Amino acid sequence: MSVQHLSEQEQVRREKLAKLQAGGIDPYPAPLYPVSNYSVDIREGYTEENKDAFANVCVAGRVMSINDKGKVFFVKIQDSKGILQLYIRRDDLYPGEDKSEWDVLVKHGLDLGDIIGVTGFVFTTRTGEISVHAQTLTLLAKSLKPLPVVKRDEEGNVFDEVTDPEFRYRQRYADLIINPNVKETFLKRTKLINSIRQFLNDRGGLEVDTPVLQSIPGGALARPFITHHNALDVPFYLRIANELYLKRLIVGGFDWVYEFSRNFRNEGMDRTHNPEFTILEFYVAYKDYLWMMETTEQLLEKAALDVCGSTDLQVGDQTVSFKAPFKRISIYDAIKEHTGYDVSEMDETGLREVCAALHLPVDKSMGKGKLIDVIFGEKCEDHYVQPTFIIDYPVEMSPLTKKHRSKPGLVERFELIVNGKEIANAYTELNDPVDQRERFEDQVKLMERGDDEAMFIDYDFLRALEYGMPPTSGIGFGVDRLCMLLTNQPSIQDVLFFPQMRPEKSDEIQQGERES
Repeated sequence: MSVQHLSEQEQVRREKLAKLQAGGIDPYPAPLYPVSNYSVDIREGYTEENKDAFANVCVAGRVMSINDKGKVFFVKIQDSKGILQLYIRRDDLYPGEDKSEWDVLVKHGLDLGDIIGVTGFVFTTRTGEISVHAQTLTLLAKSLKPLPVVKRDEEGNVFDEVTDPEFRYRQRYADLIINPNVKETFLKRTKLINSIRQFLNDRGGLEVDTPVLQSIPGGALARPFITHHNALDVPFYLRIANELYLKRLIVGGFDWVYEFSRNFRNEGMDRTHNPEFTILEFYVAYKDYLWMMETTEQLLEKAALDVCGSTDLQVGDQTVSFKAPFKRISIYDAIKEHTGYDVSEMDETGLREVCAALHLPVDKSMGKGKLIDVIFGEKCEDHYVQPTFIIDYPVEMSPLTKKHRSKPGLVERFELIVNGKEIANAYTELNDPVDQRERFEDQVKLMERGDDEAMFIDYDFLRALEYGMPPTSGIGFGVDRLCMLLTNQPSIQDVLFFPQMRPEKSDEIQQGERES
């Protein structure tokens, strides 16, 4: 980076860097530093009665505030567990006559954002704050770029909070430093995944891995990303779903398999969609969609308790309850309830007339299933705030689902809607290879009409089914959307460490650096 593109603060920090190096101080020393205690352990564990246990501690963290009292500095550092105050006195660090290093390292060298380590003992200040009295101080990493300043009062109230999403999502590393609540969101995300994994493992599920690069993008109705395999000289697709591979494993003799799958769909971006996202899918032999509904209720009830300590969650200005059982309603009944139209016996022409009456945009590529999906998505979905199973879909909407055992024209499928958004999609899986081939062929016809989300024919999957797949139930959970609910976040970008964004141009980066 050229000097003319540096802000004044960045130039000053580089000057300090040069002075530190000239003074024999390594601003980026070898990585081993023997941290023995963390902020939360000290703040919660220290008392006057057990102070001997804290007579020799070693802590490290990022400098978040500096209070210069001349020969004494009160410095607050932030480690991975929270904030801790350091009491740093010149004569303790440099008891001899030579105080030059104090001036270079502390007095004129220390900046907000620097990472330091200290050894010393814990005590309570006159104002009652538990602190570490430093006996040694080591600069572990010099910060050359200033952090945005976020002010907090003694009660922890935040002023000048950094909320700009462009900054927060693009520079998540800085967002995590200055907004501690962001880290809590991602800790809860990990708790959620661990809770689900424990639930599945305890019931006999086997965690597996399936290909991300696929020759056929199957298992969902979506537009794929296309890439090229140089060694094989053939096109490949980033997976849109892992369903067909997991069902191959059921064919192979596993009774219960699951995978946390990173999927990719080359579609639009909004508050609930990101091109790269995480899906949990699991498939269980000898089960059906009714069993899967009960299992879903149990899984989500446990996850809410593990992550939030309650089945009642605050989501925006609503309270959402994950206490089982959940409401169940057929998709046709939901459409009739919220639009007044009974579409259960309508053909494509009739559905197009309903869409026109409801002022819903459609195009000629859409078949019967897509038209019903548009009506439900635009006019019904938002009404279901509490967890609700939308069940018994028309066969045209569900090319991988077993036909309903008692209702002609329908399939045994449900979607779980919470807070107006789909969270999970499940079927009694189609295991008839002849029927599956016909469904795939119907999808090809839609593709020929211009539907770029229609499914390809996966001939290898058809071959697997011809060996025989036992009766099976499967489900896919949107992990990111579920995390949004359990952390009360309004946007999917808030639960992804690094959401997709338009690449910065070099001049934009330089402009941002000048403004910082």
